Amino acid sequence: MEAIQVEHATKVYHIGKTETHALNDITLNIAEGEFTALVGPSGSGKTTLLQLIGCLDKPDQGVVKIRGQDVTRFDANQRADLRRTSIGFVFQFFALIPVLTAYENVELPLLLGNMKASERHERVTDLLNAVGLADRADHRPDQMSGGEQQRVAIARALATRPILVLADEPTANLDTANGQQAMEIMRKLNQETGTAFVFATHDPRVVAYARRVVEMRDGGIVDDGMHPA
Repeated sequence: MEAIQVEHATKVYHIGKTETHALNDITLNIAEGEFTALVGPSGSGKTTLLQLIGCLDKPDQGVVKIRGQDVTRFDANQRADLRRTSIGFVFQFFALIPVLTAYENVELPLLLGNMKASERHERVTDLLNAVGLADRADHRPDQMSGGEQQRVAIARALATRPILVLADEPTANLDTANGQQAMEIMRKLNQETGTAFVFATHDPRVVAYARRVVEMRDGGIVDDGMHPA
């Protein structure tokens, strides 16, 4: 089953009198359980495509569907509800809430979803175990390394059991060892949960883990194939 369908999507940004064509008639399907990297130079459209898939923006033309639902017809509240329940995000700069512990950062999406306390505890504990941070549950972000913070962010992204996790340059601020560890964890969780992962990246380390690599340039897809990973 297709988790995501992008059909003939075009996105143009207007800054004064200047038009920037970020995406030009993009069509792309992401099946459930994929582990896919979007690659290409800066300005190729990777991040814009992630924003459309993640319901953070709408195309000027074309359609984005999530499990068959045309989300381009959704209003802002409907898109926010879908992001909260069905899409996880992993960012380059971790985006953890500094005053919350690792446990509380992972728990937050579940609090917003009104999950019962006992279920929240089980889910958060399982995820912190999965990313190897059970012993850091009570630590705040400033008490953790960059690699540990990114692992907390990965756990948080999976808290609601989303259809899809979107990761924008997830290893850019990590050294080689921590970047590799983050990718190993995400690949393992992808295999165990069936959640699809889509990465926008310049990092060869990320590309090496991907099972599918989509190359973008100038707002279009120039190559779409399976990677031998």
